[in-house]
Amino acid sequence: MQIGVIGLGRMGGNIARRLIRNGHEVVVYDRDGEAIASLQGDGAIGAADLAKLVEKLRPPRAVWIMLPAGKITEDTVVALAKLLQAGDIVIDGGNTFWKDDIRRAKFLKGSEIHHLDVGTSGGTWGLNRGYCMMIGGSKGIVDRLDPIFRALAPGIGNLPRTPGRDGRDPRAEYGYIHAGPHGAGHFVKMVHNGIEYGLMQAFAEGFDILKNADSGKLPEDERLDLDLTDIAEVWRRGSVISSWLLDLTASALTADPRLDGFEGVVEDSGEGRWTIMAAIEEAVPADVLSAALYTRFRSRRDHTFAEKILSAMRKGFGSHVEPKSRRRAEPS
Repeated sequence: MQIGVIGLGRMGGNIARRLIRNGHEVVVYDRDGEAIASLQGDGAIGAADLAKLVEKLRPPRAVWIMLPAGKITEDTVVALAKLLQAGDIVIDGGNTFWKDDIRRAKFLKGSEIHHLDVGTSGGTWGLNRGYCMMIGGSKGIVDRLDPIFRALAPGIGNLPRTPGRDGRDPRAEYGYIHAGPHGAGHFVKMVHNGIEYGLMQAFAEGFDILKNADSGKLPEDERLDLDLTDIAEVWRRGSVISSWLLDLTASALTADPRLDGFEGVVEDSGEGRWTIMAAIEEAVPADVLSAALYTRFRSRRDHTFAEKILSAMRKGFGSHVEPKSRRRAEPS
């Protein structure tokens, strides 16, 4: 099949490359000319702008947008609506807010242009591992693009098959599903990322406890000097908590046991916040996911105003005074 790809960053570029490897014709565009040239070297057809990309695609066209959520994706969808024709397809494979998908699908429908939202997981490893995809939109359009999704998906691989799945949609076992109507793809991916926050936080807290097992605050005979690198490695082998996130942790600790190359400031790309928003709208408790998100906020500050409030209350009810060693020097 032929497809256009807009946005050739860490994931968009590799999505284009994986499609090329699987025999698809890919027309690419990015604001960065060097990114286009790099993909041309891998077999893609370069386009100088959006209009040229559309010109190089045969109708009915399919255009995959792989851009950050927000204004740049919005502007691109609006621009494509003026260039594409009835029957063409716009695919948003980024981390867009799912309610924006519903709105954009309605907007494009006015021009008889189809819209799919594809929650795409796989990161920079997807080129070789494949991408897990959660797709929202019309069944007929999803089916039309099945060769594209099949090429990008990881496939069954070496994972044992889940018993009792006979008669169910086989695409899930290959690593992609039609999740539901417009917005469903990014909604499922949003919750996926919220869960990811919680899993990462659990590993982070666990390794922090292990690291501090030799703390000077503990009785001397209860201090444990533990090798975190070997612990991460042994947990990969047959333990209940073995996972790809643990694999990545083991690799990081092997390369840098003290993680001196990291400051510990953890950003969030929005999906965690949106997951908590959905939980609030649905009145679903999400204690772990909320705490994981707030910890990321906390990582970006040395001390927060909330901690000053805590100290003030502790002084008020128990005359607890902050240790002098932890006070910041007052400006002269």
